[in-house]
Amino acid sequence: FAMAATDPQVLALAAQITESREQDIPLLLLKLKGILSTPSLGCEESSKIKQDIYDYGLTQYCLLVLKRDHSQLHGAWATAAQLAEILSHCCVGLEVKEDPEEFYKKFLPSAIDSLLVLGKRLQARFIRAIKDKEKQDFLHWFQIVTDAICWLFGGHIQLAACVLQNDRFLQLLITDDVETAIIMMSVLHNILRINSSVLLEVEEETLHSILDELVYKLSSTTNPAVGSAATKLLLLVAKLCKQLVQLFTTRYKGLKGLLSKQWTGKGFDREVNQLLDLLYLEQSSGKGGMQKQCQAACIIQAAWRGFQTRKRLKKLPQAVITLQRSFRAKREQELQHLTKQKEDEALKLQMQLQRQRAMRLFHERQLALLEVVHASQVNKYMQVMEEKSALTIQRFWRGYRARKIFHQQKQSLKEYKAATIIQRAACKFLEKRRRRRPLFPWKEPKGLTDEQRLALQQKVDDYIKLHPASQMSEERSKELHMQAQAKLAQFLLRSKLEQRAAQRREALLAQVNTDVELLMNAPGLAETTEKDLGAFMSRSIPVATKARQTHNTMLKYTRWPWWRKLGDEFMEDDVIPDDAINTELETLFIGGRK
Repeated sequence: FAMAATDPQVLALAAQITESREQDIPLLLLKLKGILSTPSLGCEESSKIKQDIYDYGLTQYCLLVLKRDHSQLHGAWATAAQLAEILSHCCVGLEVKEDPEEFYKKFLPSAIDSLLVLGKRLQARFIRAIKDKEKQDFLHWFQIVTDAICWLFGGHIQLAACVLQNDRFLQLLITDDVETAIIMMSVLHNILRINSSVLLEVEEETLHSILDELVYKLSSTTNPAVGSAATKLLLLVAKLCKQLVQLFTTRYKGLKGLLSKQWTGKGFDREVNQLLDLLYLEQSSGKGGMQKQCQAACIIQAAWRGFQTRKRLKKLPQAVITLQRSFRAKREQELQHLTKQKEDEALKLQMQLQRQRAMRLFHERQLALLEVVHASQVNKYMQVMEEKSALTIQRFWRGYRARKIFHQQKQSLKEYKAATIIQRAACKFLEKRRRRRPLFPWKEPKGLTDEQRLALQQKVDDYIKLHPASQMSEERSKELHMQAQAKLAQFLLRSKLEQRAAQRREALLAQVNTDVELLMNAPGLAETTEKDLGAFMSRSIPVATKARQTHNTMLKYTRWPWWRKLGDEFMEDDVIPDDAINTELETLFIGGRK
């Protein structure tokens, strides 16, 4: 930046902010209001100062401060409201030449969002406030913030749609408080006055929400100020957007009666009458189209009812059959239930009779025994019978308790058996490893002494003298080499021929096994089909069948749980010890030549 062209007040304030503490920045930013409101500034000078403020990041500082918790600022909400006003004035009339997309696409929507959040917080505190002084202060600050929003989208018309599409604007509008509702409806009135086509640019859901809230305010309140503001807004919408009048007549069918009955004679009859005239005019012009639509709807409904009736008549026999079947099934179920109930009652009665008969026989036997037993032995006999009865009861109780404990310990027994199997397999593995020949570690040979080395060298020299090496000529060496090469070639050729013969034998043996198995599994001549004939004429079908069977066998083995693979002998090196798999692999004919 050119330092000579920069306003000295802005430059000094920027330097002071960079050197100050964070909590002192909001109070320093309030000095921008005095800089912007200097009476000697012209239009060009004001734009230049706003450009300097933006270039030095003071506007961004204001936005960052507004995003913080306003209760912790110096001056609290009053400071936040003044900063909102300063931010809007700094942005209006500013033309950013370097990176304008950053300013228009990101900075301005972020500023609108921050101002709406601040307004929402002020509105909530105004509603919760109890003292009159606090309510007046919060309402005053809320008015300042909404004026800042209006000033901002008044200078940048494209922000009007951004304000309407913001969810917080709708939250501010949807309120039962009279003062803030009137202020928000005035903001909406300014938006429509600045950008008359903004309602056609927003989403249909947003448009319906705004109109629903305005109509709801007319139907739910009796306050003339709220009714007047809502009526004027609806009238302005109807005048600016003619296509929305049809939406009024179709979506809000009771609006005409509501306006004529509830809001006539409240001091704004001219606006009410104008809105009613527009609604009646739209209704009269749309009667012809409505009649055609009603006739078309009647034709469609008649055709649909006829189709449904014919469809029900076609399904009637099947419905009757289904009804009869369900009735018979229900009746059969009820008969079975009654039969079972009678059988249970008969069984209960029979068991009761048997119990009574047994008790009677027992008492008769007791009386007979008492007649036979001597009077002096009666007490002894009764004691013996009591002991026998007690033993019987104890025996049944112990059996019941033992069965209950067994069921409770069944899982523990299962785990014990599994642990036994694992331990047995581990013991077999360790025993097998102990039986192997241990591999002793290599020991480095001991070094020779000088005397042993001299004696060994003497023995080598004596042996060379006694057995001198025979000299061989170069021709003899070449001849021996050629003979060795010829014998090696013969051996390799013979081994290759033997290998081919062995492969052919294996292939022929596999082919014979496949043919034998096909013949054994072949159906009789009377039951033979063309498909069975193809299995004998084609070599690929039996090979593919056998390969599929072998593959399935291998998959079945791999899906076994690990404990099923623990056999009597512990297996190693991932070898599959299944004879059935080996048999399948041996009988598979892979290929060969005839």
